Amino acid sequence: MISEEVQKCVEIIRKGGVILYPTDTIWGLGCDPKNEQAIEKINQIKNRDESKSYIMLVAEERQLNFYVPEIPDICYDLIDFAVRPTTIIYDNAKNVSPMILAQDGSLGIRLTKDPFCQKLCQQLKTGVVSTSANISGAASPQSFNEIEDSIKNSVDYIVNLRQNEKMTTPSSILKIGTNGEVKIIRK
Repeated sequence: MISEEVQKCVEIIRKGGVILYPTDTIWGLGCDPKNEQAIEKINQIKNRDESKSYIMLVAEERQLNFYVPEIPDICYDLIDFAVRPTTIIYDNAKNVSPMILAQDGSLGIRLTKDPFCQKLCQQLKTGVVSTSANISGAASPQSFNEIEDSIKNSVDYIVNLRQNEKMTTPSSILKIGTNGEVKIIRK
């Protein structure tokens, strides 16, 4: 079942589409991190300010290295020892559309442990944009049923997995400077 859903999502994302999918935290909207039309579609679906940055999921450290030119050593410890999903904001991200970056060129990236998300990133051979499946400013949905119909009707594909599960809270977010300085953005 996971393999079939991954294959459908790969096809949609490669065609520039937007998916609604379960992540290791909450339901998210996702697309190719280089496809500006797909990123703009997510902005429209969420009624989101274009100046806001995004989070991206990757499946493995090799993918992380593709997007981050210099990973401070502390990040590997944070990834390995985190007890819950943790997004790390890295400086000087590369190989993505500037539309998903913060104004300072940084990008939040999470090394996902979710089997579906891992397989999706591996099959795509790229990271996947991940933003909560809500209208900008509204509470993040804790289950598939809490997602607004306007969002469900606007995406190109809805993943048919985990739709009856209550999801956990959003990830912790840490910003790590190239000097190794740690700043907690969201616990």
